[in-house]
Amino acid sequence: MRRTATGMLLVMAAIFVASSHYLHVHPAVGFIRAFAEAAMVGGLADWFAVTALFRRPLGLPIPHTAIIPENKDRIADTMAQFLRDNFLTPTVVARRMQEMNLARAVGDYLATPPDSASGGSRIRAGAAELLAEFLESLDPERLGTQVRGGLKAMAERVEVAPLLGQMLDAAIADRRHLPLIDAAIRWTGITLEANEDMVRQIIHERANAIVRWTGLDERLANSVIDGLYKLLAEVLVDPAHPLRTKLDEGLVSLASDLRQDEKLRAKVEQAKRDLLDNPAVADWWLGVWERLRASLIAAARDGNGAMSGQLGQSIAELGATLQQDTRLQAQINRFARRTAVGIATRYGGQIVQLVSETVRRWDARTVTDRIEGAVGRDLQFIRMNGTLVGGLVGVTIHALDMLL
Repeated sequence: MRRTATGMLLVMAAIFVASSHYLHVHPAVGFIRAFAEAAMVGGLADWFAVTALFRRPLGLPIPHTAIIPENKDRIADTMAQFLRDNFLTPTVVARRMQEMNLARAVGDYLATPPDSASGGSRIRAGAAELLAEFLESLDPERLGTQVRGGLKAMAERVEVAPLLGQMLDAAIADRRHLPLIDAAIRWTGITLEANEDMVRQIIHERANAIVRWTGLDERLANSVIDGLYKLLAEVLVDPAHPLRTKLDEGLVSLASDLRQDEKLRAKVEQAKRDLLDNPAVADWWLGVWERLRASLIAAARDGNGAMSGQLGQSIAELGATLQQDTRLQAQINRFARRTAVGIATRYGGQIVQLVSETVRRWDARTVTDRIEGAVGRDLQFIRMNGTLVGGLVGVTIHALDMLL
């Protein structure tokens, strides 16, 4: 556009020179000459004005030229002040956030079908591809080791025994431990059935010679096994069985000891540390992490797969809830507004200072090139318009001069 504006100015100069030699040919030539003359004046004036913004015209030290390079620091401060007053004050942020329904917008995005051609779907696909590439670029063993170390450090800071005691107390209070007891009784019965021969062998070996000679050891073994089956069956079907009561009392005592007995708590903590230090646990975690990483990569690469199935259904349901539940929208929007206001309050001054210092550090040429690159096309249109408007004014004045 700069070449076009300059070319128009040169064309007007050529027309002015040519028409000046042919004024005697026809009166209309005077209008052409007046148009070209005024167009040159207008074009030159606007060229000077536009050039003076960014540099000194023809390199001459004319006052009040090269305005932007000479006032770079003041521009930086003005930009920072504008940013602070119009965007980063808590009042402005709160007012702008008040006008936004962020939760509804998120709901619309999440509820968008994954196979639609909407912009949100394209963004989601791009994000999935970016996630896949990021996961592939990671060093599996190194990252797995780092995550394992972080989890281990977190686990070491948590005292397990009191948590187990509280969980056991809550389970007993809600009677949620009963299915576990029933499962343990059934498992005991199945284990006994699978090892009857071993039980009989133990009884035979411990019986004395007289008992074995009379054959009472076999009857004794049968009685013991039958008695165990009968006991397990009675405990399983009778909720008020004394053995169940003893089990409940033992669990209540164990829950109390886990919370209050220092020796038991120390033993549990030592067992936890031994488990965390076990190399087998470390290898297991690395395997889990690698399978998880591979699954995430496959899901991200699988087009609509990442947004289909149970995960996609859950995300769509969450989006529908955010679209329809006004109370939930109000809560989320309030949280987002408070967060944005907090960020503006704590870091607004630092952001503004960063903008100001960044622009101040730019050299004058950088500032000039960036501003001129942003608005230069419109400035060249100003030159072109100045040339045309000047020409029209010249023709008008020439016509009035001839009439008068």
